[in-house]
Amino acid sequence: MPSRLLIVAVLAALPLTAGVKTFTNPVINADFPDPFIIQSGKDYYAFATNAGTANVQAATSTDLVHWVSLPDALPVIGSWASPGDTWAPEVLKTATRFVMYYVARDTASGRQCIGAAISSRAQGPYADAEAKPLICQTDMGGSIDPSPFTDTGGQNYLYWKNDGNCCGMNTNIFVSRLTPDGLNLKGRPVELIHNTELWEGPLIEAPSVYKRAGKYYLFYSASSFESSLYGVGFALGFSPLGPFSKLGSRQPILETNAAVAGPGGQGVIADRSGKPWMYYHAWDPEYVGYAGGGRRALYISPLVFKDGLPHVSPTVKTQPAPGVK
Repeated sequence: MPSRLLIVAVLAALPLTAGVKTFTNPVINADFPDPFIIQSGKDYYAFATNAGTANVQAATSTDLVHWVSLPDALPVIGSWASPGDTWAPEVLKTATRFVMYYVARDTASGRQCIGAAISSRAQGPYADAEAKPLICQTDMGGSIDPSPFTDTGGQNYLYWKNDGNCCGMNTNIFVSRLTPDGLNLKGRPVELIHNTELWEGPLIEAPSVYKRAGKYYLFYSASSFESSLYGVGFALGFSPLGPFSKLGSRQPILETNAAVAGPGGQGVIADRSGKPWMYYHAWDPEYVGYAGGGRRALYISPLVFKDGLPHVSPTVKTQPAPGVK
């Protein structure tokens, strides 16, 4: 989903009481859609869908609140791709390097497909030396929204969505094991879930997996990203390969309220104290959609579990910053 701005805002932490840091959302107050955050060493790195002249927007932070813009993380896309539609980048750390999975338009088929680029550094620059995309389900509308996950023990997986809604087909979330270098799928892809619930509308997308207490939470976004109907749901499983079950009566867990509109493109990152935060893009409720002058800024909210079920409460009010107990 293309973005239009490259500007990254830096927000100051505010004192709540002596010795306590606070912040207010959004933490990147610019168009920074389909975000992904990874920690490498003491720093965090964020990546997002293309904007301006950048194929992949990038920023860095030491605390998840103050962000500084970085150069284009993918200055040259793969030879298989046409420029202009570089979406939803996510990064996997392997034993020897970093692999960025990204979406671009496959020149041969005209479909959006998934490529893999490598770098020795988390922030890049990344380079894709492959002559063809990693995943390109042309008979299912294409493939988008790649999301890597490393399980306990070190096995890596890649989740993604077939882009069926481009062409009047169903949308499904798939997963496959990855080879140790992260550059090839290992075995046949497994279809996990598809759009079945009323709130999901014509599609589900943007999968991301979080493991807690032996359970695997498959978070996903659904409905139209340029509307206030967009939101985040989840399905629960006991293996990275599923099966996953939706808990329909508690969905969506992240949706439009007075603070945000159309939140989605989510992922989970731990702060320095180990507390999980859900990051996501969202519109200002007064400016929803690009036609309405909106932008999908980057927000973070604590991810809380009650009776094993995830809860997220987005707000633009002053709140304790990441790492504050």
